[in-house]
This record gives sequence, C-alpha cells and structure tokens, in this order.
Amino acid sequence: MLLDIHRELAAPTLRRLAMYRLRADVKIAPTGLSVIRGLGAPPPGALPDPRHPDMGWRSWGDPMTDGPSVDWAAIRVAHVIPESLVELIPDETYLLEAGFDRLHGVDFRKGCYVGQEVTARMKHKTELKKGLVRVTIAGDAPFGTEILSGDKPAGQLFTRSGGRAIAWLRFDRAGAEMRAGEAVLRRDDA
Repeated sequence: MLLDIHRELAAPTLRRLAMYRLRADVKIAPTGLSVIRGLGAPPPGALPDPRHPDMGWRSWGDPMTDGPSVDWAAIRVAHVIPESLVELIPDETYLLEAGFDRLHGVDFRKGCYVGQEVTARMKHKTELKKGLVRVTIAGDAPFGTEILSGDKPAGQLFTRSGGRAIAWLRFDRAGAEMRAGEAVLRRDDA
C-alpha cells in the first residue's frame, strides 16, 4: 500500500502511523518513489486523481523529465482543491471546512478512524460556519493576507491564479465585497 503525501509531512506521519501499528507485523517506511502527475492519456499503472477529474492522473516511480507544463494552481483554484502545507495545515484544518467531503476524502459509512466523531458531528448536527471557498480578486494581495469585511476580520487569502483565489472565510462575516490588502474580493459561488 502506498501513501501519497507531501515530502515535508512524511516523517511526522510515519511517527504517527507507528503509534497505531501496535504489535501488528507491518512495516511502515518511506519508498523513495516520487509522484508523477499529468493530464491526458495516463501511462500504465496510473490512477485518476480522486479529488476531481480535472486533476488528471497520478502515478508513482522514478521522477520523469518534465512533460507539458500544467498550471496546477489554476485547476486547484477553479475547483477549490486545497494543497498540503498551503491551505491544509496539520493539526489546524478541519476536513469538512477544507471540502474533503466534496473531494472524496471522507467516508461517512466507514468504521472508526481518528477524528471520526468530530467530523460526523460537523456533518450531521451543525452547519459549517467557516471554510475554504473560491473568491474573485482584483488588485494586489500576497498569500496569507487577512481578509476584512468592513472593519472585521473575515478570513485569509491563500492560493491565487489570475482573478480567482482560494480563501478561508468565516461565513457569518463574509460580505458582498471584502478587502485583502489592496485587493477587493467577492465570494465566487458560481
């Protein structure tokens, strides 16, 4: 079984998984394989990216020479697909606020998993009050800029591609027009 994970998260993830291995005869170790991804016809052994069809395919092996350039950030922004260590912060980001239910990252029929109770309560007993959304943006604002609605903090700006960006917003504070630095933002629910 392979676990496809950001390189910087590999060591802490291995330590965490080792805690749950208990006495099972299981070896958990890095492989040295790299993720290879692309659009179009997949090579043998590649699998579709489960998050969204527009994310193409993923394969694992020795790094290949670069193929055609793909603007992965534009695809991620278009479909509000968070990236590890960008919009997904370990021990801070809640799965449902990051849209994992929409991206096939949460199974509500599966048995036990760490965080299941909190995730299930958020899904079935409450309405999300904050989360990742796509916004339209005009003007300059760097990654991480605080978003203001009037004079109240309403969120944070993340990945930007052209006139759109992924933002984390408090839905109760998000106004029709918001500001992040010199930029004007509007929620893009289309």
